[in-house]
Amino acid sequence: MLEAQNQTEIIQYVPFSSFVHPSFWHTLTEMKLEVDKLKETTKQIFGRFTYRCDIGSVFEVDGTSFNKTPHLEQQYHHVMGTIMNKNTIEDFKSIDKASLLNSIGEMIWSNLRERTWITNPSALLNFFILSFADLKKFHYYYWFAFPAPSQPTVHMKGRSTKISDYFNNKQLETLSQCYKSLEENQKNFFVVIKKNDDLSVKKLSEVFDVNSANCIDLDLVSTYFVFADPSNGCNPGWPLRTFLAALLEYCPDLAKSTLQVIGLRSSMNGDFIKSLVFSIEIPQDIKPVESAGWVGWERNDKGNFGPRLANMSTSMDPVILADTSSDLNIKLMKWRLVPDLNVGVMKDTKCLLLGAGTLGCHVARNLLAWGFRHITFVDNGKVSYSNPTRQVLFNYQDCLGGGRRKAEAAADNLKSILPTTNSKGIVAHIPMPGHPIGDSLKEETIGDIKRITEAISEHDVVFLLLDTREARWLPTLIAAQHRKIVINAALGFDSYLVMRHGISTSSDEVATLDKQYIEGRYLGCYFCNDVTAPGNSLRDRTLDQQCTVTRPGVAAVAGALSVEILVALLQHPKRVDAPALYNFNKTEQEIPSQIEGVLGAVPHSIRGFLHSYQTIAPTCTKFKQCIACSDTVINKYREEGLDFLLNVFNSGSYLEEVTGLSALHLSAEMSEILTLTDEED
Repeated sequence: MLEAQNQTEIIQYVPFSSFVHPSFWHTLTEMKLEVDKLKETTKQIFGRFTYRCDIGSVFEVDGTSFNKTPHLEQQYHHVMGTIMNKNTIEDFKSIDKASLLNSIGEMIWSNLRERTWITNPSALLNFFILSFADLKKFHYYYWFAFPAPSQPTVHMKGRSTKISDYFNNKQLETLSQCYKSLEENQKNFFVVIKKNDDLSVKKLSEVFDVNSANCIDLDLVSTYFVFADPSNGCNPGWPLRTFLAALLEYCPDLAKSTLQVIGLRSSMNGDFIKSLVFSIEIPQDIKPVESAGWVGWERNDKGNFGPRLANMSTSMDPVILADTSSDLNIKLMKWRLVPDLNVGVMKDTKCLLLGAGTLGCHVARNLLAWGFRHITFVDNGKVSYSNPTRQVLFNYQDCLGGGRRKAEAAADNLKSILPTTNSKGIVAHIPMPGHPIGDSLKEETIGDIKRITEAISEHDVVFLLLDTREARWLPTLIAAQHRKIVINAALGFDSYLVMRHGISTSSDEVATLDKQYIEGRYLGCYFCNDVTAPGNSLRDRTLDQQCTVTRPGVAAVAGALSVEILVALLQHPKRVDAPALYNFNKTEQEIPSQIEGVLGAVPHSIRGFLHSYQTIAPTCTKFKQCIACSDTVINKYREEGLDFLLNVFNSGSYLEEVTGLSALHLSAEMSEILTLTDEED
């Protein structure tokens, strides 16, 4: 037995075993997309381990590891470390791991040689993570390193011994109480001095002098060097390795000595009865740390030195995964192409789509792709068998049983594409000028008007995606009164119009007409170029005239341009007041800098013609006698409300009388008559 106790062998340290919480990858993904982007600079993080003997040498990181300061927990020690996340898997694989660890070790050792560890013992602990995040597949390649010098080599004399063989219960109680009173950064490494029955706990700075290395007066018989030991076996844990190297570098006179080391281990109830005492023999010839390299790369699950793979594509919440992945394309724009892009403004903007047909479906899909998450549909129609091939939010199942309501089906199917979308459908008919309303439908119409008015007031943007010209009048008027952004899209067989409406406090304002552009608030609406009121365009029409018969690509093009104009408007520093060029078809060099936004200049309108594959971008100002956005019409609506609307719906000429267009027509006719008369006067 005595012979076994006197045997010596090279000490074997128990390495850490890393454990990564899923929240760590969530946070890393968010920081890579939002903060780091293309940067590969190292980032400070925190990890932790416990000295509870029932858990063992587990070293953990989680979502809070990226915090500026760690969240302190009992029986856990926090370690400052570094993460280096590479941009490509090739860089991750090709980097020289040995050279990387040595360079990290040299930086650590240069700090330790300044003896900062005496006043701040937690500096003796460090860790490093080399990683690559494949954000498309949610595969995370990583490799932990716990840097420690490979020299000096020391021996353990005999076997480890229970702490109860050296200290009685009273002394262990004193140790426990004194330990609790230590500052957090002093609990990893300290000194215990035992003289007779007295036991005292000393900080390293109370035993060692930072300015001079003098260990001659140190009574090694009564002195115990203590470290928080994460090991649960007979050998000491990894933290002791750097501690011994620092001690011997500080005091080479410890050569050919025997050090008594306590591996502090806590049981579940917090006492230290499970702790072990190690007798460490220091050889005569101590090789310095600089004479050899650094070690510490963790072995993988196969027991080899190599990285690990965390496949989070199945374990992450599918809803969170879908939401994060859907924004990937937009966030990647910020890395290099459009660094000033404001992604948040799209998420917060509430869009109201009037019309859930071909245009409405295409617009909704493009809004989703741009990161919009608040989308409401208004429509009164049902899904028919002819719809799903053109209207991309519907399928065959939506047509069965007479067809689902388009607004509700579109909202539900949008959520099936991305569950985090806040989408709903409102079933309502939009009353139109020149479409008389009978007494039997009056109450129902009033209800529809209220629903449409409330919806417009609650949203930030209104899309007019309706089949007929007259259906756009009421929402144009209400949106003008509430000063909402309006994006209008209209289709012909092989042509389309996409435009934004200007928002002005008064149409009596005089537009500041620059030679090249018009301020956004003076831009006209859909009806500003008209000198007649809309009538019943569906009267005496055949089926092909009643339906919006178009070339299939027209709606897709117009829907995409509608969303692009909105996004460019929201990203412009002047927002809705973004100026529009008189002639948008200019070279980029000729566009005035004051109208450029993050995504370029924003046109007033775009007209496309597929038969010639041509596009023009005309610009017009507000019309003082506009039947939809003029002060006359808005004031009349504010004063008379529902009565004014009913007069408009029941009469095709009422709007012309209110705005003075009738008199304008009469004066134009009289001018023509006088021009053609034979009378000299």
